[in-house]
Amino acid sequence: MIYLISFLVIFLFSSASANAVCPVCTIAVGAGVGLSRWLGVDDTITGLWVGALTIALSMWTINWFEKKQIRFWASKQIIISVYIALIVVPLVWVDVIGHPENRLWGIDKLLLGIVIGGILFFGAEKFYDYLKNKNGGKPHFSYQKIVMPVATLLIASGIFYLIVK
Repeated sequence: MIYLISFLVIFLFSSASANAVCPVCTIAVGAGVGLSRWLGVDDTITGLWVGALTIALSMWTINWFEKKQIRFWASKQIIISVYIALIVVPLVWVDVIGHPENRLWGIDKLLLGIVIGGILFFGAEKFYDYLKNKNGGKPHFSYQKIVMPVATLLIASGIFYLIVK
Protein backbone atom coordinates (compact mmCIF):
# COMPACT_ATOMS: atom_id res chain seq x y z
CA MET A 1 0.00 0.00 0.00
CA ILE A 2 2.85 2.38 0.85
CA TYR A 3 4.36 1.77 -2.62
CA LEU A 4 1.10 2.68 -4.31
CA ILE A 5 0.75 5.89 -2.30
CA SER A 6 4.39 6.78 -2.95
CA PHE A 7 3.97 6.19 -6.67
CA LEU A 8 0.83 8.35 -6.77
CA VAL A 9 2.50 11.17 -4.84
CA ILE A 10 5.57 11.12 -7.10
CA PHE A 11 3.37 10.90 -10.21
CA LEU A 12 1.07 13.73 -9.16
CA PHE A 13 3.77 16.11 -7.97
CA SER A 14 6.49 15.46 -10.52
CA SER A 15 7.01 18.31 -12.92
CA ALA A 16 6.23 17.64 -16.54
CA SER A 17 5.37 19.80 -19.48
CA ALA A 18 1.70 20.56 -19.90
CA ASN A 19 0.02 18.53 -22.61
CA ALA A 20 -3.54 18.32 -23.81
CA VAL A 21 -4.14 14.90 -22.30
CA CYS A 22 -7.40 13.25 -23.24
CA PRO A 23 -8.54 12.22 -19.74
CA VAL A 24 -7.97 15.75 -18.44
CA CYS A 25 -9.88 17.18 -21.40
CA THR A 26 -12.66 14.68 -20.82
CA ILE A 27 -12.99 15.75 -17.20
CA ALA A 28 -12.99 19.39 -18.30
CA VAL A 29 -15.67 18.67 -20.89
CA GLY A 30 -17.74 16.81 -18.31
CA ALA A 31 -17.40 19.71 -15.88
CA GLY A 32 -18.28 22.13 -18.68
CA VAL A 33 -21.42 20.14 -19.49
CA GLY A 34 -22.40 20.17 -15.83
CA LEU A 35 -21.76 23.92 -15.56
CA SER A 36 -23.71 24.64 -18.73
CA ARG A 37 -26.63 22.58 -17.41
CA TRP A 38 -26.49 24.49 -14.13
CA LEU A 39 -26.54 27.76 -16.10
CA GLY A 40 -29.51 26.50 -18.13
CA VAL A 41 -27.75 26.19 -21.48
CA ASP A 42 -29.46 23.62 -23.68
CA ASP A 43 -27.51 20.41 -24.24
CA THR A 44 -27.66 20.84 -28.02
CA ILE A 45 -25.75 24.11 -27.78
CA THR A 46 -23.29 22.68 -25.28
CA GLY A 47 -22.79 19.72 -27.59
CA LEU A 48 -21.83 22.02 -30.48
CA TRP A 49 -18.87 23.30 -28.50
CA VAL A 50 -17.94 19.86 -27.14
CA GLY A 51 -17.95 18.48 -30.69
CA ALA A 52 -15.79 21.34 -31.90
CA LEU A 53 -13.35 20.77 -29.03
CA THR A 54 -13.19 17.07 -29.86
CA ILE A 55 -12.37 17.71 -33.51
CA ALA A 56 -9.90 20.48 -32.62
CA LEU A 57 -8.03 18.13 -30.28
CA SER A 58 -8.12 15.40 -32.91
CA MET A 59 -6.74 17.71 -35.60
CA TRP A 60 -4.07 19.00 -33.23
CA THR A 61 -2.99 15.45 -32.41
CA ILE A 62 -3.00 14.37 -36.06
CA ASN A 63 -0.80 17.35 -36.94
CA TRP A 64 1.56 16.53 -34.06
CA PHE A 65 1.84 12.91 -35.24
CA GLU A 66 2.55 14.09 -38.79
CA LYS A 67 5.28 16.50 -37.60
CA LYS A 68 6.91 13.68 -35.63
CA GLN A 69 6.52 11.44 -38.70
CA ILE A 70 4.55 8.87 -36.70
CA ARG A 71 2.43 6.91 -39.12
CA PHE A 72 0.27 3.84 -38.70
CA TRP A 73 -2.69 2.24 -40.41
CA ALA A 74 -5.84 4.44 -40.31
CA SER A 75 -4.14 6.83 -37.90
CA LYS A 76 -6.53 9.74 -38.50
CA GLN A 77 -9.62 7.59 -38.01
CA ILE A 78 -8.16 5.95 -34.91
CA ILE A 79 -7.16 9.28 -33.34
CA ILE A 80 -10.59 10.81 -33.97
CA SER A 81 -12.33 7.67 -32.68
CA VAL A 82 -10.23 7.63 -29.51
CA TYR A 83 -11.02 11.28 -28.73
CA ILE A 84 -14.72 10.76 -29.37
CA ALA A 85 -14.74 7.65 -27.19
CA LEU A 86 -12.84 9.40 -24.37
CA ILE A 87 -15.43 12.17 -24.34
CA VAL A 88 -18.68 10.38 -25.20
CA VAL A 89 -18.32 7.06 -23.37
CA PRO A 90 -17.91 8.58 -19.87
CA LEU A 91 -20.90 10.84 -20.54
CA VAL A 92 -22.95 7.76 -21.47
CA TRP A 93 -21.75 5.89 -18.37
CA VAL A 94 -22.93 8.66 -16.04
CA ASP A 95 -26.26 8.97 -17.91
CA VAL A 96 -25.59 12.47 -19.22
CA ILE A 97 -26.09 11.11 -22.74
CA GLY A 98 -29.03 8.80 -23.26
CA HIS A 99 -31.81 10.27 -21.14
CA PRO A 100 -35.08 9.51 -22.99
CA GLU A 101 -36.57 12.95 -22.33
CA ASN A 102 -33.51 14.87 -23.53
CA ARG A 103 -34.05 14.44 -27.26
CA LEU A 104 -34.39 16.61 -30.33
CA TRP A 105 -35.48 15.02 -33.61
CA GLY A 106 -35.31 11.63 -31.87
CA ILE A 107 -31.60 11.98 -31.04
CA ASP A 108 -30.02 12.78 -27.69
CA LYS A 109 -29.49 16.56 -27.62
CA LEU A 110 -25.90 16.45 -26.38
CA LEU A 111 -24.92 13.77 -28.89
CA LEU A 112 -26.67 15.64 -31.71
CA GLY A 113 -24.80 18.80 -30.78
CA ILE A 114 -21.48 16.96 -30.59
CA VAL A 115 -21.92 15.53 -34.08
CA ILE A 116 -23.08 18.81 -35.65
CA GLY A 117 -20.44 20.84 -33.80
CA GLY A 118 -17.68 18.50 -34.95
CA ILE A 119 -18.87 18.64 -38.55
CA LEU A 120 -19.21 22.44 -38.49
CA PHE A 121 -15.79 22.95 -36.93
CA PHE A 122 -14.13 20.59 -39.41
CA GLY A 123 -15.97 22.24 -42.31
CA ALA A 124 -15.02 25.75 -41.16
CA GLU A 125 -11.36 24.72 -40.87
CA LYS A 126 -11.36 23.19 -44.34
CA PHE A 127 -13.15 26.24 -45.79
CA TYR A 128 -10.54 28.48 -44.16
CA ASP A 129 -7.79 26.40 -45.79
CA TYR A 130 -9.55 26.68 -49.15
CA LEU A 131 -9.92 30.48 -48.88
CA LYS A 132 -6.33 30.86 -47.72
CA ASN A 133 -5.03 28.82 -50.66
CA LYS A 134 -7.12 30.88 -53.08
CA ASN A 135 -5.51 34.01 -51.60
CA GLY A 136 -1.92 32.94 -52.24
CA GLY A 137 -1.48 31.14 -48.93
CA LYS A 138 -2.43 34.18 -46.84
CA PRO A 139 -5.55 34.79 -44.77
CA HIS A 140 -7.91 37.52 -45.89
CA PHE A 141 -7.79 39.22 -42.48
CA SER A 142 -6.06 38.86 -39.12
CA TYR A 143 -7.31 36.00 -36.95
CA GLN A 144 -9.41 34.57 -39.80
CA LYS A 145 -8.42 31.05 -38.72
CA ILE A 146 -10.05 31.72 -35.33
CA VAL A 147 -12.97 33.85 -36.49
CA MET A 148 -14.33 31.40 -39.06
CA PRO A 149 -14.93 28.35 -36.82
CA VAL A 150 -15.99 30.43 -33.81
CA ALA A 151 -18.43 32.48 -35.92
CA THR A 152 -19.80 29.26 -37.39
CA LEU A 153 -20.36 27.82 -33.92
CA LEU A 154 -21.92 31.07 -32.65
CA ILE A 155 -24.36 31.13 -35.56
CA ALA A 156 -25.22 27.46 -35.02
CA SER A 157 -25.69 28.14 -31.28
CA GLY A 158 -28.10 30.96 -32.13
CA ILE A 159 -30.05 28.74 -34.51
CA PHE A 160 -30.34 25.95 -31.95
CA TYR A 161 -31.31 28.48 -29.28
CA LEU A 162 -34.24 29.51 -31.48
CA ILE A 163 -35.16 25.89 -32.27
CA VAL A 164 -35.20 24.60 -28.68
CA LYS A 165 -36.57 27.79 -27.12
